[in-house]
Formats: sequence, C-alpha cells, structure tokens
Amino acid sequence: MMRQIDRLLSPDPLIRKLAYQSVLSAFGEGAFLTGSAFYFTQLVGLSAQQVGIGLSVAAGIQFLFSVPAGRWADRIGAKQAWLSMAAVQAVLYLLWPLIDGFVLFLVIMAATSVAESAMRSGRGAYTIAIFPRETRVRSQAYMRAARNVGYTLGALLAGLALGLESDIAMELVPISTGLLLVANTIWVWRLPALPASVETHAPEQPLEAALEHAGERRSALRNRGFLVMSIANGVLNTHQVLLNVVIPLWLVEETDAPRVLLAWLFGTNTVLAVLLQVAATRGITDVRSAVRAQYRGAACFVLSCGIVAVTHDTTGWVTIALVWIGHLTVTGAELWQSAGAWGLVTELSEPDKLGEYQGVSSLGYTLGDVWAPALYTFLAMSLGTPGWAIIAVIVVGAAVTIGPAARAGERYLARTPQPHATGVE
Repeated sequence: MMRQIDRLLSPDPLIRKLAYQSVLSAFGEGAFLTGSAFYFTQLVGLSAQQVGIGLSVAAGIQFLFSVPAGRWADRIGAKQAWLSMAAVQAVLYLLWPLIDGFVLFLVIMAATSVAESAMRSGRGAYTIAIFPRETRVRSQAYMRAARNVGYTLGALLAGLALGLESDIAMELVPISTGLLLVANTIWVWRLPALPASVETHAPEQPLEAALEHAGERRSALRNRGFLVMSIANGVLNTHQVLLNVVIPLWLVEETDAPRVLLAWLFGTNTVLAVLLQVAATRGITDVRSAVRAQYRGAACFVLSCGIVAVTHDTTGWVTIALVWIGHLTVTGAELWQSAGAWGLVTELSEPDKLGEYQGVSSLGYTLGDVWAPALYTFLAMSLGTPGWAIIAVIVVGAAVTIGPAARAGERYLARTPQPHATGVE
C-alpha cells in the first residue's frame, strides 16, 4: 500500500513533506465537513435555515477579509501567518462541542472564516516562495492530489461515525478534527523557514525607485489585470458547483439514472483528481501556457453542459453513460482549470506581496461560491436545455476574458519595478 502511495508522490523531499501536510489537514477538515450537516442540526439543534445563514455569513466574511488577511500575511511572514492561523483553526474546531445555540454558531463560523482566509494566504505565499519557478506549479499539483486523498480519508472517518448511529460518535468528530489539526500545526512548524529576504521582503532596489513607485504598488488591487483574471478564474472554477450540486440534482430529478450512480461519479472524480492532477500541469511554464490550460478546462466545462443537458430525454444505460461522461468532462475542467490557475497566480504575483496576491486571487473563488450555486441550479433545473446553454455562455465569457486579463497583469508587472528576493527564483 505504501509503495502505491509513494508512486503518487514527488521525489523532491520538500514537495513530499508538503503533500503529507496536505493529507493531514484535509483529513481533519474532511471529517468534519462530511458530518457537519448532521452535527449542526441533530446535535447542536440548529434549523437548516440557520445553518444556511451561518454558511452565507462565513462566505461573506471570507470575501471581506481575503485581501486584508493577505496583507497581514505579508507583514508578519508567510510561514508565521500559516502556522499561527493553523493553530487558531485547530482550537476553533476543539470549541465546537461547546456550542449550544445560534449566536455561538455564528461567532465560531465567523472566526473560522477569518482564520482560514489568513491561513490560506500564508500557505499559498509560502508554497510559491519556497520553490524555484520551474517547480512551483507542479508542486501545487502534488499538494492538490494529496488533499483529495485527505478529504477521502476524512469522509470515510465521518461515514463510520454516522454509520454507528451514535450521538457520542458524532460528538467526537470535531474533537478528532481538532486533534488532527493540532498535528497539522506541528507539521507546519517543522517545515523549513523561508529565506530571511523572502519573509521580511527587504527590497533590493534604490531608495529613489522605491519611493517613486510606492503609491503605485501599495496594493495588489491596483493590478487590474490580475483582479479581472482572478474573477474570470473564479467563474471557471464554478465547475465545482456543477460537480457537487447541479449534476447530482439533475441526475436525481431529471433523469432515470439510479441514485447509486452518484457514489460512483464522486468516486471516479476523486480517483482521477489524485492520479491525473500532476499530469495536467505538464507544459505550464509561463502565462501563455497557463492560459491555454484554462482554455482546455473551459472547453471541458462547456462540453459537460452539452452532454448532461441531453440526458433529460434519454433512458437506461444511455443516460448512465452520458451522465458519467459528463462528469468525466467536469473532472477535466477541474484538472486543467486548477493547473492553469496555479500557473497564472505564481507568474503574475509580485514577489514582495505574495500573501496579498493570494488574497486577491481568492476573491474570485469566493464570489463564485456566493452566486453560482443558486444561479446554476435555477438555470438547469428550471429552464432545462436553455439553462445549460446559458451556463455554457457564462463559461465561454470567462474564458474569453481571462487571456487578455492575464496579459494585462503581465504588462503591469513589466512596468512596475520588482524587488529581487533571494531564494524565490
């Protein structure tokens, strides 16, 4: 078993360490997320509406804190931000058993959103800065594959707890998650430190040049191309909404496919995401190749819309085959879009503002989480084939936008003097 796992891991020892960390953190988070609906409603006693409000509040707070959290990560250092917020995240999960009402639920959800936003900015900045340019995108792929393994293990743990049909077993899930995240914090603490010039972001440029461009470069939001690229990337990332929300609803309500097919669809997606994510990054070495990967992902997204739409009028094995193929094309969208996104973010971020650029990048993802589930569900389930066509048009629009936006971000960096950070390149 371990030999099979080793084949999925990079020979680079640092990438392997970060991949193991990804498994550990996703194991903890996945365990709680899988059983969270049951935990909140049956053990805490919240209504479904209250849970929905809490999730919306958390998404809104994460959106508002994305850029400030990234700036804070730049200020204190990428690893310090990641480490401190990983510790806070672990403590917050250990506090879940103390929640006995809606107000405390909102408080913990809000605090968790802030911690996770800052932690992801720090982690993202660290994983860009610690590697040389030629291995950055590939390292992200190994970590993404590892996180899929971790989430699967977490889902299995929560599934076992749910299967026992014991409140005590489910009450232990957030505690288990918290303990796993404590172990994750220790693992992060043991990772190598970034070079001092990277953590302190000491600019190696003349003082006059720094003063001249201080106003222009005080915020990553001034890089309009990067901001627009991030929003377009967030739209392309809504393949996750198709994968996790729209296609399952469509299968159950609009086709004659057996519901058990859902388990096989998600299983196939997980396996392919683990096995093929690294392969999807091959050839991504600059902005142009990253944009091409985004185009491939968008093409898969649009193809999936067309395939799934026709299953409303098919029957039997034809429906099963088409739904499965539609799910496979969504997986292709996931693999190429994520690979292209890593390439764009790593190539278009200023070396001394990696955390802030991580925050700006997350704005697009967060926006997608806000609008896409409701809109896509309405379009597909209420309008049918025309609705699927509108979803495809939205994706094409994002794909058409992302190339010019990325090139605009590249031009912004070209005319803005960049500090040279030893050890980053």
